[in-house]
Amino acid sequence: MTSSVAELVNDLASRGVHVYLTDGRLRFLAPKNALTAELREQVAQFREEMVEFLREREASANRKSPILLADRDRPLPLSFAQQRLWFLAQLDPGSVEYNMPSAIPLPGDLDLPALCDALTALIERHEVLRTRLVADADGVPHQIIDPPTGFDLPVVKVADEQEARALIAADATTPFDLAAGPLLRGKLIRLADDLHILALCMHHVICDEWSAKIFQQELMALYGAFRAGRTSPLKPLTVQYADFAVWQRGWLTGQVLNEQLTYWREQLAHPPVMELPTDRPRPPVRATAGAGISFRIEAETARRLQELTRQSGGTMFMTLFAAFSALLGKYSAQNDVLVGTPVANRNQADAEDLIGFFVNTLVLRTDLSGDPTFTELLARVRTTALNAFTHQDLPFEQLVDELGVDRDRSRTPLFETLFNYTAEFDGVQISENAALEQVAVKFDLVLSMVGAGDRDLAGSVQYSTALYDRSTIERLVGHLRVLLDAVAADPDLRLSALPVLTAAERRVLEGVNATGVVLPEVG
Repeated sequence: MTSSVAELVNDLASRGVHVYLTDGRLRFLAPKNALTAELREQVAQFREEMVEFLREREASANRKSPILLADRDRPLPLSFAQQRLWFLAQLDPGSVEYNMPSAIPLPGDLDLPALCDALTALIERHEVLRTRLVADADGVPHQIIDPPTGFDLPVVKVADEQEARALIAADATTPFDLAAGPLLRGKLIRLADDLHILALCMHHVICDEWSAKIFQQELMALYGAFRAGRTSPLKPLTVQYADFAVWQRGWLTGQVLNEQLTYWREQLAHPPVMELPTDRPRPPVRATAGAGISFRIEAETARRLQELTRQSGGTMFMTLFAAFSALLGKYSAQNDVLVGTPVANRNQADAEDLIGFFVNTLVLRTDLSGDPTFTELLARVRTTALNAFTHQDLPFEQLVDELGVDRDRSRTPLFETLFNYTAEFDGVQISENAALEQVAVKFDLVLSMVGAGDRDLAGSVQYSTALYDRSTIERLVGHLRVLLDAVAADPDLRLSALPVLTAAERRVLEGVNATGVVLPEVG
């Protein structure tokens, strides 16, 4: 039963639903439409087991040692994740690769003073939003937390949505100075008296995707309270991100570090280099210019994939990841595939409500050998994913250092392709983000899938324009659609039998292969 409850909690997490306990009672932080009727039924069925599972998880997290308030009179270290991005910023000071732009629509009458007060309160609440990364005389970086001040929110009037998008894109291409700060900036774009867009941009060293959701939810809660003349409805924070960084450095040592490293050294021994066909040779230094396209999966295919997921005992993440791995195997003609995937990395109760750079990256190694059926491949992926989630505490940055990965500036370490699956959430949706011109990409390819309910499955592909043409990525998306349709129809097909060519491509191929001729009769 514990395994089933753990998988249910992981499935909820993969949909963006945060499950936690408050005074022993089950609570949810759920994006809009993420908790489907079926999920609610499963939660009701296993409610008591989930409470017990979360209690044990909290106890396990507490056994790690709690996050304590760090001494602010001593230099505050960077987290492992921050340290890697700081190092990359020293190599390429003008990079905008780790800028995180966002746009929050604000329809209706706007109370500008209340909005500014809400932003100011949020920055005062989360120290990381007023933090800079500054190196000392020995070149060692530390976190410098500035005192809270009022947030400067300029208002810019635009004529139309196109001009608004141009402003957002321009801000996304403006680099941050990690030492000078601030690492959060914003402007209010006025399209009309009753339509505004709050355009924000943060550097990744102070925020991740989960934090961005917290930022928006808390901002809206503060704004709603302040415009109604009420005080902040938010519960005070017990610790800050800098406290987490100090705790992480103290906890991840000795036996704990050795146990994590032992698993990953075995899992990633002799890692393969995946060679996907590209439109252009790989440049000697990895380029960050990119673009993106969005797409949707047919409702019937999405429904059948959900059913396959339930039958397999896994999660939708596992099903889609297995399909993507199978496609990459066909593209690369390799049976050993490495793909990265992000995890929230918030296993401590005190860290759940913090804004900061917590997200970790796991490297999942998929064995495609032996021409398994898709059902068999899904079982392999399920085992790999569960083991990886169990060993998710080791920061990717430290893993790269410990494994002694060669520093090839033309590639990202260990993998060049990333997969992410989340539930749909309020604000700028994935399809809207994909419609904006991508200004920087962190990997050669990033496939992001979004599910909301049994029949809604959408995705986007971000790609390096130094390597790929848009037409190539459109073909890849078409091949993924065909493969998903085939898996949904018959998951017992072997990988070699899974089709990827679209109907139009098959017709072209049949025409090329139609080389037979009719010979004249003799005699």
